[in-house]
Amino acid sequence: MESRLAGKVALVTGAGQGVGRGIALALARNGARVVLAGRTKSKCDDVAAEIVAEGGTAAAVQCDVTNRDEVTRAVEYAVNNYGGLDIQVNNAQSAVQKPIVDTTDDDVDLCFRSGAMATLYGMQAAYPHLVARSGGSIVNLGSSTAIDGNRMFGPYAMAKEAIRGLSRVAAREWGADNIRVNVVVPNAMSPGAEQFREQHPDRFARQVAAIPLRRMGDPHDDIGRAVASLVSDDCSYITGQTIMLTGGA
Repeated sequence: MESRLAGKVALVTGAGQGVGRGIALALARNGARVVLAGRTKSKCDDVAAEIVAEGGTAAAVQCDVTNRDEVTRAVEYAVNNYGGLDIQVNNAQSAVQKPIVDTTDDDVDLCFRSGAMATLYGMQAAYPHLVARSGGSIVNLGSSTAIDGNRMFGPYAMAKEAIRGLSRVAAREWGADNIRVNVVVPNAMSPGAEQFREQHPDRFARQVAAIPLRRMGDPHDDIGRAVASLVSDDCSYITGQTIMLTGGA
């Protein structure tokens, strides 16, 4: 365990698998006490157990991020159990893949409720507690799918770019409170990427070959550790930015 984030309290949504799990592990390994929030609590329980087994401090809470009250309760759990909140990572997001001409209102609503709105809920719930700690750090998740305009991801791209816009505004509004707000765009072996590799091995191989570093990122080593650095004092002058964790892609 490192001590870069010793004394800090972090909340990570969607922490039961993939990138969320990698971020939660990295924050804990850097000394933070971590609350892992997820729709499937059992997955978060497993990650919390990993952290505790390594000598860290972690707890899991059930949280459907499309529900404002559940997001607020998750934040309050962190504050009530660990004395405050310093780091909020809004990672959870549902995706829809279909052509734009077939996209329905329900598709857009799902992506916005689980992404842009969930991020807003998390930020609003965290804000007074970050102010009470004289500042803190919020990390929201963007997507290269949205930035590049990948086919079949219309509603998902809409939500992800909304998150980036919201984050830039918050960085300006909350900078005077010493609250930093940044976006990270990961390219990592999430469960979705693993499924894509199994179903479309040739396409997956071509995508990896197009990455300058010639590999997919690791959720902990490449994404989690970068987030741990971003929320630490090492990066205390960085806010309002989109950090591309994509191996150069």
